[in-house]
Amino acid sequence: MSERSSNSLPEGQGLKVVIITGLSGSGKSTALRALEDIGFFCIDNLPIELLPQFIQIQSRGRKHVTQAAIVMDVREESFLDKYRSVFESLKEKGFPIEILFLDASDEALINRFSETRRLHPLAPGGSVLEGIQMEREKLGDLKNMADYVIDSTSYNIHQLKEAVQKIFLGEKAGKKLTVIVTSFGYRFGLPVDADIVLDVRFLRNPYFVKELKDFDGHNGAVRDYVLATEDSILFLKKIRDLLSFLLPLYDKEGKVRLHIALGCTGGRHRSVVMANELARFLSGEGYKVNLHHRDITKS
Repeated sequence: MSERSSNSLPEGQGLKVVIITGLSGSGKSTALRALEDIGFFCIDNLPIELLPQFIQIQSRGRKHVTQAAIVMDVREESFLDKYRSVFESLKEKGFPIEILFLDASDEALINRFSETRRLHPLAPGGSVLEGIQMEREKLGDLKNMADYVIDSTSYNIHQLKEAVQKIFLGEKAGKKLTVIVTSFGYRFGLPVDADIVLDVRFLRNPYFVKELKDFDGHNGAVRDYVLATEDSILFLKKIRDLLSFLLPLYDKEGKVRLHIALGCTGGRHRSVVMANELARFLSGEGYKVNLHHRDITKS
């Protein structure tokens, strides 16, 4: 991977645009998904004539979209003829455009086209190699214009995603996994999309303590009651150890979302306490955590 330059957002411009381009089969779709996973608004194969309109619309006033990634390549008929004038015009007007160019060796591209059985866009009736060589020649100037160039020859999908995200996240690229922590009551059924389910019904139940029954797991006295046993402390230690082992492996493999559900009988006391403790631990470890108490208001 090589880096030509780094453009920062001009003052007063709230939209950052990354143009993903390069050779067919080099991994542009993977790069687009990688940026989508870190919050970019993504568009595949936008016509070059529409790029200025898109940027101008999104740059007016307070828009929801603050960073966009757009794949543009030879599939679009007028791209080769117009990309230079369009890109240079937008940059001259102060719009923050960065170009990410994906490349790969001829051999790697031939193997990828063979595996997917796709036709090369520049050689629908000829050899894949001829199409690759023609495209490489036509995109030579664009590669020289690029802010970032990634050679994906030796990358698998996960490695390519990591390389792309590292460019645009910088120091924040370490942990990309979002962990959803949900408390629930078995009485109301399991969360259908949970990846890991932990049953905490073995813990002593505040429901049977008159002074605690009407409170939920956010209450300090309920929390202290649940956490005051050796079983609860040991459980937290073991689950922290397990997740400290598992989560970096999930993150390394490119998983972007993990849903952990903790259940007790009604979903108001023990599961709420343990979900809060687990979410606090994971946040301290640097993960983005979404905490949800599904059944806390149910009787």
